Amino acid sequence: MTSYCTLKTALAGDLLLTANATQLTGVYFSDCEHAPAIEEDWEPNPRHAVLRQAGDELHDYLWGKRTRFSLPLFAAGTDFQKEIWRQIAMVPFGETISYSELARRAGVPRAIRAAGTATGKNPLSIIVPCHRVLGKHGMLGGYAGGLDRKKRLLEVESLLF
Repeated sequence: MTSYCTLKTALAGDLLLTANATQLTGVYFSDCEHAPAIEEDWEPNPRHAVLRQAGDELHDYLWGKRTRFSLPLFAAGTDFQKEIWRQIAMVPFGETISYSELARRAGVPRAIRAAGTATGKNPLSIIVPCHRVLGKHGMLGGYAGGLDRKKRLLEVESLLF
């Protein structure tokens, strides 16, 4: 059973949060193309323990009170996608890497485009900080949540130093 709720934030807009019984499974920008459609068998449940914890931690992060998340996570994807997301999750708060560096860290240095595609399919936006992955020479590149959001998230992290 998938539980869900919408988290309203001033900085990131509305976020669709999804969870299974014990783990957060999604953080999606509600107005973006990668946000899933709510399915008939999903249950709206803003009292779900993991969804409440996710909401609290995301608000703390967006207000500059948190640099790490402690949520139980589950991300459905291919082995390649999961490795890319694992590498993204290891990028420290306040730091960035390039897509080519991401591919190198994942053990596939020539698969830069594939690493970028996998990054765009990250189901746990903000928590798995794909906003920290930049194009060549520090260019913003793409972002499923839009480049304005990517800039704001990077600004949140730089304001804390």
